Amino acid sequence: MSAIATVLRKDPSRVRLSPLLHLLILTQLAFNVGFFAVLPFLSEHLGTAVGMAGWMVGFVLGLRTFSQQGLFVVGGALADRYGIRPVVLAGCALRIAGFAWLGYAEATWAVIGAVLLIGFAAALFSPAVESEVARQAVVHEEEGGGSRTRVLALFTVAGQAGAFVGPLLGALLLSADFRTVCLAGAGIFVLVLAGHAWLLPQHIPGRQPVRVEGGIRVLVRNRRFLALCGAYGAYLLAYNQLYLALPAEVERATGSQSALGWLFALSSLLVVTAQLPVTRWVGDRLSPRRSMVAGLLLIAAGFTLVAIGRPAGLLPAAGFVVLLTFGQMLVAPVARAWVPDLAEEGRLGLYTGALSSVSGLVVLAGSSLTGTLLDSGLPAAVPWLVLAVVPVAAIALLPRRP
Repeated sequence: MSAIATVLRKDPSRVRLSPLLHLLILTQLAFNVGFFAVLPFLSEHLGTAVGMAGWMVGFVLGLRTFSQQGLFVVGGALADRYGIRPVVLAGCALRIAGFAWLGYAEATWAVIGAVLLIGFAAALFSPAVESEVARQAVVHEEEGGGSRTRVLALFTVAGQAGAFVGPLLGALLLSADFRTVCLAGAGIFVLVLAGHAWLLPQHIPGRQPVRVEGGIRVLVRNRRFLALCGAYGAYLLAYNQLYLALPAEVERATGSQSALGWLFALSSLLVVTAQLPVTRWVGDRLSPRRSMVAGLLLIAAGFTLVAIGRPAGLLPAAGFVVLLTFGQMLVAPVARAWVPDLAEEGRLGLYTGALSSVSGLVVLAGSSLTGTLLDSGLPAAVPWLVLAVVPVAAIALLPRRP
């Protein structure tokens, strides 16, 4: 909490942010504390306590991402139609139920059911919050408050501050058992639900409800937006290897996963401390498209580093985390800031959700293939070299800005 507060104090535009933007940015912080207290430890739990094969672990992790990212389009459309308050509150309630269920799930079908519920919960509240942040960021920019990308970078910083605290909390509670971790995550979302029931406005000025019908037809004909979705999906597949390929590499390099929490913490700390300086520096020197190209190339370099540096123990994995994180800083805020320019009027929730839905489809397919690749018996460097190709290929999908 203190890290994000320090970043906000140093931000020259802090005093110009509306109360709603402050609330939404801190919402992202709270969401991620609860979520990342559980997620980093899920892969190991599924493989050991539940006894799933590698391909099934990859499939379940991909299914979680798909039920979240893949169904964002539903949550975004509902937010456009009914406003963000009911959608956010419903998502929090489902997340509480999903975490509690996961803590007691032992059979494969129960784990899958809990994971689907956890993912769908985020498919409700995340696009509602993200689309409103993007809308408010455009208003902030039009009123002379500063770049919309800078506001979305602050949103990213808040999320990563939560991702920094969450794994540390989870690692501490894991000394009891995985069930305790899940119940703690559910408890955090109980607090989030209560806080937002009290603080989130019933009506937001300038946001008018629209019909759910008809938006998809226009969206699927928007080639530039779909191209952005494809590139962002490849980025998200690469980023998702923090939870699939990285744990396997840490286990190989050290004989345990005890260092994993610290690597997650390193990633989050880098974003919290460096995202805003990187955004300022890039904004003065690179176009949005070139920023995304540079970020994707850094991510590819991270995979390559592990492939060629495996004899060096844990250092290549740490280098991968650093390069992946800096790549994320260059890709994620710019992609989100691009969406309002491509979205149909009144459909920002739908388009924000669709960005993640297409990404979820990519991750669902890619995670299963990655899990199979990691268990294939091929030379250990091969999966990492294959993964390095993914962000490079994504560069060809990036649309040209007008």
